[in-house]
Parts: sequence; C-alpha cells; structure tokens
Amino acid sequence: MPSILKNLIVLEIANNHMGDVNHGTNLIDTYSKICNKFQNLNFAFKLQYRDLDTFIHKSVKNDFDNHYVKRFSETRLAEKDFNKLIDAIKSNGYLSMVTPFDNKSIKLITRQDIDILKVASCSFTDWPLLEEMVQLDKPIIASTAGASEGDIDSVISFFKNREKDFAIMHCVAQYPTPNQKLNLSQIDYLTNRYPDTTIGYSTHEDPSNFSFVLMAAAKGAKIFEKHIGLPTDLYPVNKYSVTPAQFEKWLEALSLALIVCGQGSKRTPIDKAEQDSLISLRRGMFVNKRIEKGEAISRKDIYFAFPPSQNQFTANDYSKYSSFVAKSNIELDEAISHDNANILERRSVLEGITKKINILITEANIHLPSPVEMEISHHYGLDKFYKFGMVIFTLVNRTYCKKLLVSLPGQVHPAQFHKKKEESFRLIYGDLTLTIDGKDLIMKLGEIITIEKGMVHQFTSLKGSVVEEISDTHHMNDSFYIDDKITQNKNRKTIINFYKNL
Repeated sequence: MPSILKNLIVLEIANNHMGDVNHGTNLIDTYSKICNKFQNLNFAFKLQYRDLDTFIHKSVKNDFDNHYVKRFSETRLAEKDFNKLIDAIKSNGYLSMVTPFDNKSIKLITRQDIDILKVASCSFTDWPLLEEMVQLDKPIIASTAGASEGDIDSVISFFKNREKDFAIMHCVAQYPTPNQKLNLSQIDYLTNRYPDTTIGYSTHEDPSNFSFVLMAAAKGAKIFEKHIGLPTDLYPVNKYSVTPAQFEKWLEALSLALIVCGQGSKRTPIDKAEQDSLISLRRGMFVNKRIEKGEAISRKDIYFAFPPSQNQFTANDYSKYSSFVAKSNIELDEAISHDNANILERRSVLEGITKKINILITEANIHLPSPVEMEISHHYGLDKFYKFGMVIFTLVNRTYCKKLLVSLPGQVHPAQFHKKKEESFRLIYGDLTLTIDGKDLIMKLGEIITIEKGMVHQFTSLKGSVVEEISDTHHMNDSFYIDDKITQNKNRKTIINFYKNL
C-alpha cells in the first residue's frame, strides 16, 4: 500500500485557532475550500497538543512574562474543543495530523484516531516521547531543525528498526526565516544521505514569497508544510503564517512546480513525437559500393549523410555492438534500411544481462558502488553467454585482490588454471558446484575453498550464485583455459558500467 506521506501538503494550524473553537472551524472550512480546487494534491490539517497542567512546570504556569507560557495558556483548548476541530477536518474530507509535545497528549491522540503523527524539531530526540509515539500504528513525520547529523542518523535508525512508515523534514526554526537561512540545499543532503527515506520541507519564510517552494519541489521534497491563519478584526495573522489568498497562490506555484518537475525516480517513457523529431535530424546509413544479397556490411562499406529516409538505419544504429547483413542487393549510394538489411544488435543483449544481474544482486542483498565496472565473460561468444559465462566485479586489485563472481542459473564457467595467483572462493549466495582437478565439490553457504596455482577448476550453478574471490594481485593473461578455442577468442570479455537498481 502506498504511503499517505508522499506528495502531502500539511496545513499547520498550531495555535492559530487562537483558543477559539469557532475561529478554528472557520479556519479549517475556509482552507478546505481552497484545497478542494487542487485535486492533484493530498492534504492534512495539523494541530498541536500540549497537556498544559503537566507540560508547564507548576512553578511557572502563571508566569505570563514568558512568551510561550502566555501564548500556550491564552490559546488553550479542552479535549471536547479539539474533538470539534478534528470533526471539522474529517467532515471536509481531509487527513488529521497532530504534534504531541508530551506523553499525556498521546493518550488524547489514541482516543481521537488521528491519521498522522508529527515530531516537532524541539522533540526530535525526545526519546521518552518517541518511544511512546512509535507504539501507535500511525505514520510519523519528523522535523530536523537544529538536529546534528548523528541525531538524524539515530532517529532514522530508531524508526527503521521499528518498521515505521516515516518521513523527515528539512526545517529552519526561525519565524519567519530570513532568506539566507533557508538553506534549501539541505534537501539535497538529506535525499543523498537517506535515499530510502521520504524528505519534506517545513517552511517558515515570508508568506508572500512563492518562489522557494518551487525550489524545494525541484530539489525533490515530497511533503510541504505551511502555517495557516485566518485574519479577522479580533485575530491578526502572524508574520510566518499565510492568509487564504497567499495560500492559494502558494499552492498554484507548488502545483506548477510538480507538473514541471515531473517524474524523478526513474527515466520517463519515450515520447514518440519527440523521438520521431530527433530521428529526422540524424544521419542516415548509405553504402559506398554495391552490396550483394547475403553479404555482411562492414564499416568500410558505409558512409553517413543527412537526411535519413523513412525506415532507414541511422548512425545511431551503428556501433561495435551491431552488425548488418544484406537481405537483398543494395546499389551504390542506396540507403541501408530495414527493407534491404538485417541488423544483429548486441547492446540489447548486454542490457538483458545487466537486468538479470541486478535482480540476482538485489535478491542476494549485495551492495555495490554505483556505477561499478562489470566484466562480462562470454567464453564462446555473447550469444552463448547464458550457457557459458560469468560476470565479475573487481572491487580491489592491489597486492591483494577481491572480486565478486556472479553466475546466473545454469551457467558454466569453463575449466581453467592460473600460473601466478592463488585464490580462495567463499560462497555468499546461491548454490555452486566447484570442480577442482576433476573432483566435484558442492559448496555450502559461507564455505571457503582455496584453489592453488596450477589447479584446474571450473564451476556451475543451478539457481544462480555470488562467490567472493580473495586472491593475490590479479594479472592480465593469467587465465589458461583447457579448451584452446577460448584462449584464441580475443573478444571473450565485454566491460560496461553497472548501475544498481534504484
């Protein structure tokens, strides 16, 4: 089930209900009408809960010289009042969300069946509060203002270890936040450091600014939080909360940003109109001599020129991975096309191998750098790779060498020996039958077997395997195959960059 936290707009009411239930419900109703205009977005209204009798120390509960004590006391609501606000949120069809600042407030949340919990920046490492919050079966959003890298690491590990559905927010706890303090590139930092975590942006800038949310969306934020207010003769709006008119303009800017940014987690599908336009600008393939039916067309037989004709092969079709054979006679200066030639395109074969290796590596829970060089061994040719072959990732090659040897199901690595290096195999995933000097050894997971210099060895896997190879320095031309056809095949390896699945 997809998380409700993604592409979420949080309307932070905080104390802007002003301790007046009617004002609070009017606030919710007014902003709900605006939200109704943006059906492509997901909305949650957020309240803040403090059990003032226990939250504020008894020695200062009447100290109204303290700005926060005064503010919290003047906007105090009873449980029945909060129930009315929650009812107003739900009756308008939107998600309810609460930030509890103390453990007792969590009891109120359980009675109200709130949809989402929020951890305020000041509570980010309030472990007694977090320990109780994670007991509820609710998704959690946590703001990171003032948190160190170690704090964020710890809280994320805390949520992950408890298998919580959670997100973290880049936030600056200055109200309003000066432009030079917004530090929007922290969204990049959080996204890069925690790639599996949803990242949001809790915004406190000047409410008349509609540009910064565009930047946050472009940087990949998936949740956006905004303080909302409803100006009346009795209740003015503070300097960091939007008015209804400002909020609608802010949403219009955000909606445009999301449309313009589009899909960022994977490559977008090819647009046919765009593709056709680009093909029309390519150089077509032509022959510089007469080609007979059945003849292989080599590079010396080809030239490239603009414009290409319909159904013609272009320069983009030609590479070291492609070859062409005439299926009818082709005259001098004639276009090479699908009508008169067949193409054998091996790049798609390499892409298929990469996909299969990616699946196996993911199943094995193997983590590799990305990109990393992937060596595809196809001893008898690429077309026979799935029968005879292997993929090698060389991770270290100094005085010692570490490789990962990946075999797909049913593959055989032909018999060979080394004159210079000794190597040890450790099976870390799958199954492997290792044959050394004619003796079959069925390896167990975790088992280590050492192959000394000169020992003839080959191996095969029924279901696929990953072997960790530790050896002396790897030397080029130190693999001697028993079948001389392999030795004579100088093109038995293809090296490409391997990118892990996202």
